[in-house]
Amino acid sequence: MFNLFQKKNSIKPRQIAIGDVHGHYDGLRQLIDFCKTSAEDRVYFLGDIIDRGPKSAEVVKWIREQNYPCLMGNHEVMLLTSFNNGVVDEMSLRHWLPSGGDTTLESYGDAGIPQSDLEWFASLPSYLDLGDVFLVHAGVDPFKSLDKQNNDQFCWIREKFLSNHFPYFPDKIIITGHTITFTLPGVRPGEVAQGPGWLNIETGAYHRKSGWMTALDITNEIVYQVNVFSGKQRKQPLDRVVKVVEPSRIKF
Repeated sequence: MFNLFQKKNSIKPRQIAIGDVHGHYDGLRQLIDFCKTSAEDRVYFLGDIIDRGPKSAEVVKWIREQNYPCLMGNHEVMLLTSFNNGVVDEMSLRHWLPSGGDTTLESYGDAGIPQSDLEWFASLPSYLDLGDVFLVHAGVDPFKSLDKQNNDQFCWIREKFLSNHFPYFPDKIIITGHTITFTLPGVRPGEVAQGPGWLNIETGAYHRKSGWMTALDITNEIVYQVNVFSGKQRKQPLDRVVKVVEPSRIKF
């Protein structure tokens, strides 16, 4: 089981989860360099690698080149529904563009999103079970088994998951992005949020109130952060940057 705050010694190779990148390619490369990742480390992206920031195409190209595992996020879902089987869905497109899709299309230029990228987006898994850790973009429906859920839950769920008082798994912790942590009660910009059986590392890289992009070294319980606006870097033990959230206070 993933035992929070118990590990003391540096262990390699590492499992590293990275929260929502949202098109901030320069910040992502700075964060990866700051983490000093090696070829043996396993780096996982929790989805929402595109939209809002200026360089989504560059983010996608680089993650694909590195062959890093990446989850489906709700912004990838919006992109895919906008280009359903290569055909533009006008209603979905009108919803996606003001949600950050406009910057993604701009980053691809006049050539548009290549078919190979669309196929890659469509191939992204909804979650990854690493044994004592379960990675998913938004969360899970606490009242349904996994086989009864789909991207409506894995990529979009919010209050129903975060406000539940009991862990979903008895033997593993869920690590998510999706909900910016400072929107949760008592959590300051840049802090990681913790609830019953889950950690949220989406610290709002694209948001002017925060700017922090977060990588969690799961193996050693260390948080690496880069501010995409100021360029500031910081590295802290997880127990210094995590804020426990009371589920009954979570309302959206």
